[in-house]
Amino acid sequence: MSKALRIEQLPTRLAHVHRAIVACDACPRLRQYCQDIGRIRKKAYREEEYWARPVPGFGDPEARLLVIGLAPAAHGANRTGRVFTGDGPYGSSDFLMAALHRTGFASQPTSRHRDDGLRLAGAYIAAAVRCAPPDNKPAPEEIRRCLPFLASEYAALPGVEVVVALGGLAFGVWLRLAAERGANVRPRPAFGHGVAYDLGAGEPLLLGCYHPSRQNTTTGRLTQPMMDDVFRKARRRLQE
Repeated sequence: MSKALRIEQLPTRLAHVHRAIVACDACPRLRQYCQDIGRIRKKAYREEEYWARPVPGFGDPEARLLVIGLAPAAHGANRTGRVFTGDGPYGSSDFLMAALHRTGFASQPTSRHRDDGLRLAGAYIAAAVRCAPPDNKPAPEEIRRCLPFLASEYAALPGVEVVVALGGLAFGVWLRLAAERGANVRPRPAFGHGVAYDLGAGEPLLLGCYHPSRQNTTTGRLTQPMMDDVFRKARRRLQE
């Protein structure tokens, strides 16, 4: 079971990537938005100090599973400083963590704050964009500027064999990075929940999963059994 490592405790290469992510100021619109949210704050968190900086990935440096989300939530990871953490008991963070817990990748089914004792085992969670975007909609150029961070984190996680992309944007970002590494993505794989693609060229198996946003989970578009099925597929692949 991995420990909740601070940056200075991470392997050198991964620690270097984390420091670069936290220090990034390449997207003025996103930096301003995150800082404004951190200054104004939500009523429920008025007494808390917001992270309000770009958010690096989190998890096991020896991960064989990489999970990719969209971006930090304004009052979730932008507040707590840990990806998929702190957006409430009915938010995407607990929905995801419950599935990871049931499939043996997480030590507990909740993700509330940076020091809540959560550990990931054989899994690492990252995001396509590292700053909370207004309306959860990063601009194309903001996505493009963030691509090298995901590429660098992946390069610093040499054991990854399976990637789960949460949502179409994360799915497309991963295909773009895979193409840059020489993978054959033509014809372009279509995103869908539960789809699996072997991209060849030593690439990890790519699995699609609907994003656990409230919009998806409260409408029933994504249920816990549906998400569990995706991570069980990942587990089976890792056991082959």
